[in-house]
Amino acid sequence: MKHDKIERNLGILAILTMLAISAGGMVEIVPLFFIKETVEKVEGVRPYTPLELRGRDIYIREGCYLCHSQMIRPFRDEALRYGHYSLAAESKYDHPFQWGSKRTGPDLARVGNKYSNEWQTQHLIAPRSLVPQSVMPNYPWLIKNALDYSDIQKRMLALRTTGVPYSNSQAEYERNVTEFGADVAKQLHIPDAEKNLIGQEQLNNYDGKADQVTEMDALVSYLQVLGTMVDFKKYADDEFVKYR
Repeated sequence: MKHDKIERNLGILAILTMLAISAGGMVEIVPLFFIKETVEKVEGVRPYTPLELRGRDIYIREGCYLCHSQMIRPFRDEALRYGHYSLAAESKYDHPFQWGSKRTGPDLARVGNKYSNEWQTQHLIAPRSLVPQSVMPNYPWLIKNALDYSDIQKRMLALRTTGVPYSNSQAEYERNVTEFGADVAKQLHIPDAEKNLIGQEQLNNYDGKADQVTEMDALVSYLQVLGTMVDFKKYADDEFVKYR
């Protein structure tokens, strides 16, 4: 009956509740102060290039995350359908992350290079032309809209304040060369953002149109990089990979 007295006394109940919350919080939080890194270091994970970054912004703007998650859970059925479960390190440069909580469409964590650029473009323009049962809306304006990248440097600078290692000086550039290699470091250098964005689009021509950089170029470039940074062949002994 002691719990009955506690439940009837608002003051004692509030104090005991706070103590319980404090104890639980300490158990959860204190160990993190003694861990050097809470996210494991995984080779290959890098920040997005300027074009991929703008594509991610469009992905968020169009609400794609409302129907597609980017988090493969560590269950056999998930591995069979999508591949290796998502690693925390894969989202270390995502602000905000795109894990999602609902799947009307498939998970996109491993969609990169699964389909061609042409397929992705057509699927975004008219999904049911490729997947008759799809309930996905059409996005025809993406291939018509010229991509606005006038503020790409500001977007990268904003992410830099959150810890994303975009470089804005020669010293930071050299650091990225050591960390990611020269080719990636060039893409992460903020002063060259516009040039790098245009160069990536011209090299890959994601939407099949050579006359301008479109929002379609940016979005497809983002989709095509998802899940491609980590070489999961190194995880060949993982019990979830063997079901692929």
